[in-house]
Amino acid sequence: MSKNTLFVYGSLMQGMVHHNKLAAMVKEIKPATCEGVLYRLAVGYPALVEGPGTVKGELLVLNNFKEIIKIIDEFEGYSVTVPEKSLHLRLEKPILAEGAKKPSNSFVYMLNPVKLPKDAVKIESGDYRSSMAAQPPLSNQLSDSQKRYILKLGASSGRDIVPINLDIYRDLLNKGLIVDKGRRLALTNLGFDVYKYLA
Repeated sequence: MSKNTLFVYGSLMQGMVHHNKLAAMVKEIKPATCEGVLYRLAVGYPALVEGPGTVKGELLVLNNFKEIIKIIDEFEGYSVTVPEKSLHLRLEKPILAEGAKKPSNSFVYMLNPVKLPKDAVKIESGDYRSSMAAQPPLSNQLSDSQKRYILKLGASSGRDIVPINLDIYRDLLNKGLIVDKGRRLALTNLGFDVYKYLA
């Protein structure tokens, strides 16, 4: 079944912020589970790694799989040519769809284990939706003007000066999303993660 299916467990699920990146290609969605351990990163989005546990998500049956998977590879930071340096690895794993008697193989993006931050927190339930309901991602805690500023700053080159008002400046600085480099502001690593999530 893996030739046209993808298991998703985070922002690509139906109703989540990045589902629109593939929604037009989705033929069918089934609740499903995958073996693994789910972590919540500081920015608020999930990371799946190998390990004992059950992760809840959705099994997507996709049209034009060969085309859409290239877009998702780029979004997930996966390189076919140098997978060992990728943020995520695209792997085939047994997925148990709701109502199925046995698992079937599907593609799933799992975090490259060397990229798992030390401050990642295990989601004991294996359910990102419930984790997000209890504690929204950092990007959901920002005002529209703060989001627009992070998007501008993330899209700017190192020499660009992006003006800001003091209220936004103080709040983003306190959240650890920007750093003051004297004559210009820049995103911190956490700020850049928020930028990638918003972009």
